[in-house]
Amino acid sequence: MSSDKTSASRATARPGDTSPFALGLLLRQAHWRALTVMTEAVRPLGIELRHFAVLIVLVDRGPTVQRDLATATGSDKAGIMRVVDDLERKGLAVRKSVPGDRRVRAVEITPEGMELFDAAHLAAEPAAERLVADLEPGETELLKDLLTRLAYPAAK
Repeated sequence: MSSDKTSASRATARPGDTSPFALGLLLRQAHWRALTVMTEAVRPLGIELRHFAVLIVLVDRGPTVQRDLATATGSDKAGIMRVVDDLERKGLAVRKSVPGDRRVRAVEITPEGMELFDAAHLAAEPAAERLVADLEPGETELLKDLLTRLAYPAAK
């Protein structure tokens, strides 16, 4: 390496790090903290966040084929099959045939699944408040806005 070049910054998740990797590391740390807090919130309901992620999609979209659930939740085919199997076993979702294609099955939330979905929101409220407790008034909405724009960039 040439002596006239400055050495690369060592990436950390510490405040003020100027490494190009710092933002990704901070997002990862924030993700893990949120995951831990929200996992503890839904655990007493007998589900995991991977189950709740599927319920969110089903409430938002209605009956959804498994391949679309996998895409929407960032899961793979085998992973989504296990989650849907769990949800069916718990009576929270059912697979139904799709008219016109006997090979494809749509997953639909059950009334019990909807009850659990609502209960999970109530259970998560205090956890979500603890998660952002150190933010100033208005910063939670700003954070949500910034993360939304980062996660879903405008098509150019």
